[in-house]
Amino acid sequence: MNSLEHARLTALSPLDGRYAQKVDPLRDHFGEFALIRDRVRVEIAWLAALSDEPAIREVPPFPAAARHALDAIAASFSLDDAARVKAIERTTNHDVKAVEYWLKERVASVPELARVAEFIHFACTSEDINNLSYGVALLGARNSVLLPALEAIAADLRTLAHRHAAQPMLGRTHGQAATPTTLGKEIANVYARLEREVAAFAKAPIKGKMNGAVGNYNAHVIAYPGVAWEKLAAKAVASLGLEFNPYTTQIEPHDAIAQYCDALARANTVLVDFDRDVWGYVSLGYFRQRMKEGEVGSSTMPHKVNPIDFENSEGNLGLANALLRHLADKLPISRWQRDLTDSTVLRNLGVALGHALLGYVSLRQGLAKLEADPERMAADLDANYEVLAEAIQTVMRRYGLPEPYEQLKALTRGRTGMTPDAIRTFVASLELPDDAKQRLLALTPATYVGLAGELARRI
Repeated sequence: MNSLEHARLTALSPLDGRYAQKVDPLRDHFGEFALIRDRVRVEIAWLAALSDEPAIREVPPFPAAARHALDAIAASFSLDDAARVKAIERTTNHDVKAVEYWLKERVASVPELARVAEFIHFACTSEDINNLSYGVALLGARNSVLLPALEAIAADLRTLAHRHAAQPMLGRTHGQAATPTTLGKEIANVYARLEREVAAFAKAPIKGKMNGAVGNYNAHVIAYPGVAWEKLAAKAVASLGLEFNPYTTQIEPHDAIAQYCDALARANTVLVDFDRDVWGYVSLGYFRQRMKEGEVGSSTMPHKVNPIDFENSEGNLGLANALLRHLADKLPISRWQRDLTDSTVLRNLGVALGHALLGYVSLRQGLAKLEADPERMAADLDANYEVLAEAIQTVMRRYGLPEPYEQLKALTRGRTGMTPDAIRTFVASLELPDDAKQRLLALTPATYVGLAGELARRI
């Protein structure tokens, strides 16, 4: 057994064990290594910003070689480098201070950088580094992992909606036979909802601050009264791709992270709803699932082909949302200028996003196995002619016939298996204009779908 297999078999979290391969894309953004690497990146960005400020004469502008050396430190950060940081932390018992000391070690061989080593972490509190590091992680995860995964699901849904735009299907309200729709239109509904929520998630701001121990640039101003510190901090934050927050305590208040989490949770909720609906349609036989050679559906019932991908997706998206909503509720709350309750909670951002990603992967796996069964849908429609009661009573209303709703209620309510002949006999007895009567006589549950096909093709 190799070390990786051993690690996965003994992992406490299934994200690092059973499901490790499926969530691998997030490892570049979350986890201890990624957090340390991003802290290094933030410290370097701040040092570079100081060197660009003419009023800070003790940190003169870096020559090209020194700039290249700084960039190389960030770009080449390795697992061995992270292990060295952790070794320093065992002495400091402080994770951010360990990054500062490691950086001082790394710049010691570059004279232009070694001379300004004490300006690494200058006037910073740990939260200046941490809030920006988490911001960088959230931005990277959204742009390179989460949005592509959600957009891929949306593309799958759009393809299915167009493919099945005209496929009639019995509607069900309260679980009972209801006005027909089309399979494509029902999928188009999900696509439209998801598209809105993904757009909101994509636009959720990710903010950052670099303003010291309580958010007032106290140490900055006492050291360099003439520097426009707020402008310099905004520049450093923007260089990392984040939006500057000018009003904070020691911590960036995390309202933007809450917005990010809420937006993602809303998209997940749409997909949970879809998972459950597809599960139901598989149960009804509207969808068949393509089988894979060698797979087993049940340990005792050989015939089973279970909708496990949709169940896995629903379970993981639910777990993701439980975490995301706790993050959104908890992170904006901090006692006075600072407490530490956000620190341990923030470390679980990657866990929440990991379960979301796992849900997306499972959902796409399930979609790829689905095959619509038009014959099963047609049989269900033909067995429920009573759903035409809505159409008939509505036309009766138009032409002023007496008690249209009540007549159809007496004919159909609580009665299943109405025959086409029973419906047509009733229609034939109505005093309706000939064109209206002929339209109703020709109507079947499969043709009573309104604009469903058009709506499905429009997305």
